[in-house]
Amino acid sequence: MKKYINIAFIYAIAAIVCGVFYREFTKFNGFTGKTTLAFTHLHLFVLGTFLFLMLAIFIQFTDVAEQKAFAWFLKLYNVGLPFMVVMFFVRGIPQVLEIGLSKGISSAISGIAGIAHIIMTIAIVLLFTALRRSNSVLKET
Repeated sequence: MKKYINIAFIYAIAAIVCGVFYREFTKFNGFTGKTTLAFTHLHLFVLGTFLFLMLAIFIQFTDVAEQKAFAWFLKLYNVGLPFMVVMFFVRGIPQVLEIGLSKGISSAISGIAGIAHIIMTIAIVLLFTALRRSNSVLKET
C-alpha cells in the first residue's frame, strides 16, 4: 500500500509543479489564450494522484496487486501518463510563445500524443482486467 501512496505523492508534486509552471509561464509571457499547458495540472492530479490513492485502498481489500495484468498496468501507466504530460508541454509551450508550427510538425506532435493515449488506454484495460480477476474480501452483491 505504501508503494502506491508514494506514487500518488510523486504525481501530486508533479501536478503542483506543472500548475505553478503553467500559471507563471503564461503570466510571464502575457498570454491569456487557451493552451494545452492548462491540462497538465489536472491530468496529473486526477489520473496520477487520485487514481493511485484509490488503488491503495483496493489493494487493502483485494489481491489485485498480485495479478500479472496489474504488473503490466503499473509499468505502462507510469510510462504513458508522464509521456502524455510531456506532449502537453511540447504542444503548449509553442502555443504560449505563439510559435507557428508547420502542418507536418503539428501532425507529428498529435500523432506522438496519440501514442501516449493508446498506452494509457491499454494500461486502463489491464487495470480493469486485474480488478475483475482479483479476489475480494468484500461480499459481492
